[in-house]
Amino acid sequence: MPKGHKSEHGYATVSGPTGGMDYRRIAEKMTEDGYKMNHATARNVFLSAMRKLAAPVCELYVEDQGLEYVEKAARDPRFQAGVFEVVSEICK
Repeated sequence: MPKGHKSEHGYATVSGPTGGMDYRRIAEKMTEDGYKMNHATARNVFLSAMRKLAAPVCELYVEDQGLEYVEKAARDPRFQAGVFEVVSEICK
């Protein structure tokens, strides 16, 4: 993503009002646990997981299921927040 790029619906991040960690802190924790990782890799792993979750959702709700829809959903902070809410409810 180009420097200074802002997505249409804000910045997607794993930290925020609900707590959590940013990509740099995730990478530091993973490195401490023996998995060498930098913040870019942490972001790539996170987005890969979001793509895996977004693919079946796009298949259900988008007629032309191109990869661009999956990628757009995976990067959208609203989608990520929705996944967080669902997982939070299940884990209560």
